[in-house]
Amino acid sequence: MDTLTLWLAGDVMTGRGIDQIQAHPVAPLLYESWVRDARDYVRLAERVNGPVPAPVAPDYIWGDALAEIERRQPALRLVNLETAITTSDEAWPHKGIHYRMHPANIGCLTAARIDCCALANNHVLDWGQSGLRQTLQTLQQAGIHSAGAGHNLEAAGAPATLPLGGDARLLVFSWAAPDCGVPPDWAATAAQGGVALLSDLTEASAQRLAELVARQRQSGDLVLVSLHWGGNWGLEVPPLHRRFAQRLIELGAADLVHGHSSHHPRPVEVYRGRLILYGCGDLINDYEGIAMQESFDPSAVCLYFVQLSRKTGALQQLEMVPMQLRRLRLSHAKPAARRRLQTLFETGSAHFQTRLQTQTDGSWQLRW
Repeated sequence: MDTLTLWLAGDVMTGRGIDQIQAHPVAPLLYESWVRDARDYVRLAERVNGPVPAPVAPDYIWGDALAEIERRQPALRLVNLETAITTSDEAWPHKGIHYRMHPANIGCLTAARIDCCALANNHVLDWGQSGLRQTLQTLQQAGIHSAGAGHNLEAAGAPATLPLGGDARLLVFSWAAPDCGVPPDWAATAAQGGVALLSDLTEASAQRLAELVARQRQSGDLVLVSLHWGGNWGLEVPPLHRRFAQRLIELGAADLVHGHSSHHPRPVEVYRGRLILYGCGDLINDYEGIAMQESFDPSAVCLYFVQLSRKTGALQQLEMVPMQLRRLRLSHAKPAARRRLQTLFETGSAHFQTRLQTQTDGSWQLRW
């Protein structure tokens, strides 16, 4: 078959309240300005939508999403994991917000059969170098590939290599941009573990990444570049982001750009036949009971199913399934949440000459 189907998601945050409802929660102590106990996020969610069971089965948080994923049978499943998997108590000083999940709760990731986690983000070192080491070890032991963080710069910048059958592979590179809140001290070096952190989004950086990809890429490979960039809110795609993503495609460094960091979805572009997801939004979080900016609904989230040509990497189809977080669990989006999500896409994507077409099953397909 010429088509490769991928399931992609934005930020998956399985720490704090999500961890607390699992079978093996870490100590709930937090260092936030107004919340000191992670269980408070569970109580806030319960105020909005009713009781949350605990402890839950490993697949609980995925709810209705699992059936949607299984129905489409993606060859590979990739998310941005924005949580350290650790029992470390070495909270990064003065950071404010720290996410961690107990390693014994790794079943909540394997339940969704995730193949790869992007780790170049602003939470993977929330619990220090020991927390990063335990995160990498836990993912490896669970059979989950990762990219974007490692025990030194070479390891952090190396791609996850996912077989596609025969000699073909999907290479997943993960980098964080300087505008997404990653502390500069988190940058991996030759002698220190950390994240693959870009110094800027200039032409020189695009050229360097293209050279790195070219050294790794073999005939028949497809390349996905996962970028954690930008702020948490706002519909506008910074011109710098757009030009950087386009340059990666022009230079042959990306067949698909997987952007994330914003708490809500951002516009979608098809450039030279390649898909650019400027922001996939959150998928799993514990924000359910928190008052956010009025124009955005943090409970409204999306699943992305991407079909690429195995031969060329060109986009063949993008299907999006609107979901909603209720009781810390994914469910089918209610009409109001669907409308809010659709408005986000339509408002932001008109400039990129893309639009959504509603399908009979309630999903959306991209038209470009």
